[in-house]
Parts: sequence; structure tokens; C-alpha cells
Amino acid sequence: MYDGTSPSEAGVSGRGMASPGGGLRDGRIGLRLRAAEGRTGGVTRLAELDQAAPLRCLFPTVSKAEPLTACLTNTAGGLVGGDRMSVAVTVDPGARVLVMAQAAEKLYRSKGPDVRLDVSLSAGEGSWLEWLPQEMIVHNRARLRRVTRLDLNPGATVLAGEMLVLGRTAHGEQLTEGLIHDAWRVRVGGRLVWADALHLEGDLAEAIAHPAGFGGAVALATLVAHAPDGAALALMEEIRERLAASPQVRAGATEVGGLLITRFLSEDGLALRAAFADIWGYSRQALGSYAPVLPRPWHV
Repeated sequence: MYDGTSPSEAGVSGRGMASPGGGLRDGRIGLRLRAAEGRTGGVTRLAELDQAAPLRCLFPTVSKAEPLTACLTNTAGGLVGGDRMSVAVTVDPGARVLVMAQAAEKLYRSKGPDVRLDVSLSAGEGSWLEWLPQEMIVHNRARLRRVTRLDLNPGATVLAGEMLVLGRTAHGEQLTEGLIHDAWRVRVGGRLVWADALHLEGDLAEAIAHPAGFGGAVALATLVAHAPDGAALALMEEIRERLAASPQVRAGATEVGGLLITRFLSEDGLALRAAFADIWGYSRQALGSYAPVLPRPWHV
């Protein structure tokens, strides 16, 4: 079931809501969801929300057949050097939620300081969590350090992803220098099962063009799936077949520590986005019996 609980009905804090203009910004979202009627099934309600500008959390009205949906937005319109943003999502046992980005994020050129993003996702027994990204568009000479941490109960079902577009491709921009450090840490039952990091620094154009690097790809994405009793791993062959039907995308799916990891590369950001949406839609239907489509705001 779905319950459109508004923030005013739960423990909500708006500390730090002053205007972010004029310097470094420390934005945060702290979100906890609980199942109102026991550990499995029942209505999911907002239990806690702590937010600080420029990050805000909105709750759009969705179909009753969908999980509670939280939409995260950056009211500053982008990220600049020195910004520090953190998002922490806790899904209590039995709760079901989709957390998504409202729009693509822009990472602007930096004069030196890094943008630091810290994402922490925790999913309890019998819970459902979708962490659905939109693209982060990396401008030339931008500097990014991001860590995404997942702490999962073995009985949780989780889909989590990230997407990067290297340069303002619609403007013909090519990345020549900057920093991209993008890391994942996934624990299941308290045990580290996957650690991964992409690190690009210095001559980015060479790394992007090199056959042993991205081979000319300017868009990349990762999708991590976990479900009890290896249910996510059972989707691997079907996902590989669907990926093979996307000729503009180089992609693969594999098992790591009980997780199903799907990676995407493309020279066309729109083609990658379409392939990513197809695999996500298929996975959410197969694992959660939800419609094989992404929320309407994701397509705007």
C-alpha cells in the first residue's frame, strides 16, 4: 500500500535553511521510513526528515500501486567547488520506498576545491529500497569526490544506481582536466561484499579516448541489485539479453558477493539513459512486482 504522508506529519527538521549564496554549502538530507503495520507489508510512513539547504525532499503523489516516493532536489541549481552534501536514507524493516533525484545535477568548474558527496543507504529486513539517480553532468575542470555506502540486511531488496555524463555534450564540450573519484562500499549483514572506485585525474581527455579506458564513451552508469535468496542473480541472463539489444551501449552484468552489478558505457547520453531505464524497469517488476516503468518526474 501507499501512504502520502507529508513531512508535517512526521518528525521534520529544517535546520540550516538560510540562503546558500556566497560560499561553501553544507547540504544534507536525513530520511527514515517505517512500516506502519508490522515488519512486512502495510503502509509505509515518513518517520524522520532532517534537511538543510540547498537540499530538499519532496513527496509527489503517485499511484497506490507504487512505493512511497521521495524526490530529492538541489535548490541551488548545481554544485560548485567546496560544496559538501550528504544524504542518509534508512528504511526500517518492512518499509518500501523509492528515493529519486528530481533532475539532472550539474557539477561546475572548480578553481581548486573538491565537491564532496556522501550517500549512505540502509535497508532493513523485508524492506524495499530504490535509489534512482538522474545524470550528473560534469563540466570541464570540475572536481568530484563521491562515496555511496549501502548497509543491507540479507532480507532486503535494493536497487541502487548512479549515472555520470562527462562534459556538456550538447554543447560539444570535452573534458580535458579535473577530478572524478566515485566510490561504492556495500555491506550485507555487516560484511563488506563489494568495494569499487573510479578515479580520473589530470588528463581526462586521454582516459576518455583511450581504448583501455572509456574508448570514447562520455556517459557511464552503475546499477546494483540485491534481493533475498539470490533472486537478483536469477535476472542476470535476461538482463544480458536486454543489454545486447542496445547497440549504442556497451554494458555487462555480473555477480559480486551476492550482488548483481550492471555497468553501462555509451558515446550517447540519451542511449545510455534509455538502456538504464529499461534494465531498472525490468528489475523492479521482476523483484517487486511493480510496473516496469520509472516515475513520471524521472522522464521530465
